[in-house]
Amino acid sequence: MLTKNLFLIYAYSRRSGQYTMNHDHSRKIPDGASFDRSGSQDSLDELSMDDYWKELENIHETRGNNHEERVALVVKEPDEGELEEEWLKEAGLSNLFGESSGDSLESMVFLSTLTRTQKAAVEKRVETVTQTMRKKNKQHQIPDVRDIFRLQNDSKGKVCDGSEPSAVKTSENKNETHDGTKGPKFSLGTDDQKSLLEDMPSSDTDINLEISFAEQAANLKDSSVGKMYKGGGGDTLLPNFRLPKDKTGTTKIGDLAPQDMKKVYSLALIELTALYDILGTEFKQQKAVKIKTKDSGLFGVPLSLLLEQDQKKVPGTKIPLIFQKLIAQIEETTLETEGLLRIPGVATRVKGLCQELEAKFYEGTFNWENVKQHDAASLLKLFIRELPQPLLTVEYLKAFQDVQNLPTRKQQLQALNLLVILLPEANRDTLKVLLEFLQRVIDHRDKNKMTLKNVAMVMAPNLFTFHGFGSKTIEQSEFAMAAGTANVMRFMIQYQKLLWTIPKFIVNQVRKQNTESQKKEKKDKAVKKLLKKMAYDREKHEKQEKTPNDTDVPQGVIRVQAPHLSKVSMAIQLTEELKAGDIVARFLSQKSGNVQTLKKEEVFLYEIGGNIGERCLDDDTYMKDLYQLNPNAEWVIKPKQS
Repeated sequence: MLTKNLFLIYAYSRRSGQYTMNHDHSRKIPDGASFDRSGSQDSLDELSMDDYWKELENIHETRGNNHEERVALVVKEPDEGELEEEWLKEAGLSNLFGESSGDSLESMVFLSTLTRTQKAAVEKRVETVTQTMRKKNKQHQIPDVRDIFRLQNDSKGKVCDGSEPSAVKTSENKNETHDGTKGPKFSLGTDDQKSLLEDMPSSDTDINLEISFAEQAANLKDSSVGKMYKGGGGDTLLPNFRLPKDKTGTTKIGDLAPQDMKKVYSLALIELTALYDILGTEFKQQKAVKIKTKDSGLFGVPLSLLLEQDQKKVPGTKIPLIFQKLIAQIEETTLETEGLLRIPGVATRVKGLCQELEAKFYEGTFNWENVKQHDAASLLKLFIRELPQPLLTVEYLKAFQDVQNLPTRKQQLQALNLLVILLPEANRDTLKVLLEFLQRVIDHRDKNKMTLKNVAMVMAPNLFTFHGFGSKTIEQSEFAMAAGTANVMRFMIQYQKLLWTIPKFIVNQVRKQNTESQKKEKKDKAVKKLLKKMAYDREKHEKQEKTPNDTDVPQGVIRVQAPHLSKVSMAIQLTEELKAGDIVARFLSQKSGNVQTLKKEEVFLYEIGGNIGERCLDDDTYMKDLYQLNPNAEWVIKPKQS
């Protein structure tokens, strides 16, 4: 139990079913602080909570032994309207207000792809900014929020009154676009929403990525079928959430080109905000006041700066070298050690190792044989805690914590999915490596006694009780936060493979944005430029490898390029069952005079151009279905860029 001289002693009363905290006397936690959330009361027994408080004690003891004065991170309280203005900038909609509000053509394209609930989230923020600007008498053009969406809908020959879903409607000919031309159908999860949800077979454990999460929540809220999924017990009682197979392929973070990922980020921010709005949970991005931080070293160095100095040693590395080495050191012994991650290293020894690493790590003179396994685990957790800003970022740490307040487990998972997408690349990559490592520890639970519950309880304080936010004493409200954040941690470990998936409805919105942008660009281009482009395309086509099949690709056949392989080009006949992996395997089987140096796991088929920038395809993508979605794409086999 926690020692008195550190902070309050926590005990669990089986008779009352509530936590009490004892100092000189005991007093009950008010009923309002009990664990009444679906995400908070699962698997919370005396032993697992004891792991949490013991870990918190170890953290305070480590900080107590560190006599260096630390500068706490200061979180700035935004002024009225400032939060919403910053949100609009993050969402890529800054030109809806301020000096650039007249130049909003790009935003009109963006807004045309939003769902009903996403538009409502944008309208709410624009309205707040508009009112604030009027109060401050800013001399900028301030559009009425209703005019923004009226303009967008007028461009399609209709006016939306805000009461109905206002995104692109499909015509009776499902492949017909608004200008009457034929094109692929995009399901954005906006129109005929209820019929789509009713027609699609689903279960409590199916994660629907084709329909906007916020739209699903809105329909669930309006219907009588919305039920809370509650349950206690152990690890096995977490729902076995799964992604129904998508014939056009699953898109993972890292599969899209940077220009498309920028659009994904904006859409994920709006979607998360819309989801929180629908569920009645406040979503506020925090902002940290800039503070002076270390500009070199290992511990307490900003993640981006640490990667900069690491990339000088190992070009292209995306994970801090010290982070990788500490995980490798823990795994070098065995992951079967009982109490791994839970049992701390000796505090004085850990402090000495930390100082020695700072001095010798980059020189390559540090002796890793002196590092015991529990010490390495303590150093790994110390690295996470000592980051000047939390691994989950100042902006989104509270949003991660608030996931516990969402009504159902499925909605909690959906919110976590969007939050992971919103993390900066360095934070997201480091978090991924951490979660994968924690899962490997859990895989040895029969030997090390570290179940999903135990690992989550131990790791939650290291990710969520950030030194810049927490108070020095434990408040009553932190009981609920302890249980809730431990369950958020549990979700992140258990469902990590799902969390790195980009929802299909967001990918489809990106496709729609690209298509609409291309239409507008074509309309704006002069005839001369169009002719030049046509001449260039014709010249480029003539320079391609000339075979009878190259000059005129028949219907139902695609031309696949593979510049890195022995066979550099091949015409592929599309069939109902042909998958991306089959095409890659067919190329790899073609041996020629060149030496085959790439293996199956090293190369992927890419969808390039058309209505997407670039997308790496998973092996199970059905090519005929994808071709119908993006008939103007080029197909290239190449190694995946790290």
